[in-house]
Amino acid sequence: MASSVPSHQLSPENNLSRYLQAIRAYPMLAYSEEVDLAERWRDHQDGEALEKLVTSHLRLVVKIAMGFRGYGLPVGDLIAEGNVGMMQAMKRYDPDRGFRFSTYAMWWIRASIQEYILHSWSLVKMGTTAAQKKLFFNLRKLKGQLKAIEDGDLRPENVSEIAVRLKVAEHEVVNMNRRLSGPDQSLNAPVREDGESEWQDWLVADGKSQEVLVQEHQELTGRKALLSAALRGLSERERHIINERRLKETPATLQILSDHYGVSRERIRQIEVRAFEKLQKSVRNSVLDQRLAN
Repeated sequence: MASSVPSHQLSPENNLSRYLQAIRAYPMLAYSEEVDLAERWRDHQDGEALEKLVTSHLRLVVKIAMGFRGYGLPVGDLIAEGNVGMMQAMKRYDPDRGFRFSTYAMWWIRASIQEYILHSWSLVKMGTTAAQKKLFFNLRKLKGQLKAIEDGDLRPENVSEIAVRLKVAEHEVVNMNRRLSGPDQSLNAPVREDGESEWQDWLVADGKSQEVLVQEHQELTGRKALLSAALRGLSERERHIINERRLKETPATLQILSDHYGVSRERIRQIEVRAFEKLQKSVRNSVLDQRLAN
């Protein structure tokens, strides 16, 4: 092993400086070595090959994680989440496709870190649409490019520029900038100097109980599974039309799909109606089967 510290004992959360020093000892791999190790892991589940391939890319994770330092989260935690993403990539990497593992893994690493940031940030500060998430992760970078780094609201011309670049409304840019500018207040922060009372002690728990939330989550997960199974019973064209017309945040128009398939809008509408009826029937039958089984 290249380092005196076993890789399974490396922990960026506990001692970041020691971790960064330790991973420098792992050598970069030539492409031929990388392919050999990936094949040994894929074909024989060779744990030694997996460890060597993963440790040689720990510096890649650090490099990507450092790009997300502006969100107020510990760098060690970002690196740890990036390592989780790299392991996910390793499970799916196919060396026969001809590209380097780093090229494939970087997307998994970045996605894992972004998901961690979204879950860690105050939920009241985050939007849920794809456009708002894009705004969340790109606002700081664009502000830097426009040299709009002063505190307070953005200048109108900067708001307009960012809105055009990210294809969002100007008021969303203003709101997100204000949210990112105001740090979260910990619920464990003391209310008085004696420290005997915290903010959370003054909150009224008028929301749903944990039992209700878990039940609702399980029900939602079950519905998604039923819908996914029902969609597999449709033809490719039916599935595409249902997805475009019923499942997207901004549904496609009949005219767009009409042009895509070279048929009339009325024909698209008929296919949509028939496909939706199939979905309903499939879901009803699945629910009935589950009830009978129980």
